[in-house]
Amino acid sequence: MPTNLREALVEEIKDIYNAEKQIVKALPKMVKGATSDELREAFESHLDETENQVTRLERVFELLDEKPRGKHCAGMAGILEEGSDTLQEDAEDSVMDAMLIAGAQRVEHYEITAYGTCIAWAEALGLTEVAEVLGESLAEEKAADEKLSALAESGINDAATAGESEDEMEEEEESASPSTARSEHSSASARSASGSNRSANGPKTPTRQRGGRR
Repeated sequence: MPTNLREALVEEIKDIYNAEKQIVKALPKMVKGATSDELREAFESHLDETENQVTRLERVFELLDEKPRGKHCAGMAGILEEGSDTLQEDAEDSVMDAMLIAGAQRVEHYEITAYGTCIAWAEALGLTEVAEVLGESLAEEKAADEKLSALAESGINDAATAGESEDEMEEEEESASPSTARSEHSSASARSASGSNRSANGPKTPTRQRGGRR
């Protein structure tokens, strides 16, 4: 267990190092699962960035006089496992893209928090160069998160919602059809019954009032 802030920083760097390597393995699956060309390109671009971030972290280990060694990041493993489950869903293309963006942004938010913490600790320890190197990766993570939000808001979420609305309209039409038929049948039966009663009874004759004037 860390006994001081510097040791805590090293442990956190090991955690991020492992997380980035997990992401490098996961991103190609997300590229394959994306149906939007723009989203696929965003994942491919971030894969290149992530590989560079791994190299950048190795530089940080050198600055800290530590061997590049990761520590299993259970948090990232859990997030990526959820993303893997998403890829198994039988969803419409636009819905799948929306879910992939959500999963990718969970990854980005985890990394933004982790890098931000390490930068703050490095600055507190006077490790200016370490903070600067980590800052480059943090800027990339924030930009990736903003790009994913822009993609979602530029049409992917609307497309997913439109597909859902169409399904709901179809369901409403299907459920309404039998009711409409029954209603029309009931109205027709009522009209028929009314006509039958008038025919059977015939026109009514006025009844003479007793006790009145003649």
